[in-house]
Amino acid sequence: QVQLVESGGGLVQAGGSLRLSCAASGRTGSSHTMAWFRQAPGKEREFVAGMRWTGGNTVYADSVKGRFTISRDNAKNTVYLQMNSLKPEDTAVYYCARTPGYPGNYYYMGSYNYWGQGTQVTVSS
Repeated sequence: QVQLVESGGGLVQAGGSLRLSCAASGRTGSSHTMAWFRQAPGKEREFVAGMRWTGGNTVYADSVKGRFTISRDNAKNTVYLQMNSLKPEDTAVYYCARTPGYPGNYYYMGSYNYWGQGTQVTVSS
């Protein structure tokens, strides 16, 4: 089993920055993929960014390219999402997700078998 715990959410003004963290515990391994999804009120959960733990290959949704950066700290088994130039439309609950190995389709929720509890990000205009 793997446990994922997100932190770092909060309220920020448009144009500001936040960094989310997702700490993994349990049988973490080293060949997995980590990702961030988000869900705004009344909308479906959507992919934001993903990273292969080994190699560090990254994938981003078009809506966040150039503004968000996913990174990792191997020693801490933690993945981060640095969010810059935040917009009101980035307001959502952000979830960390994990799948062993390569997900096939980064954008598909069903590719991931572990999820965190979510952290709220609110961007005011």
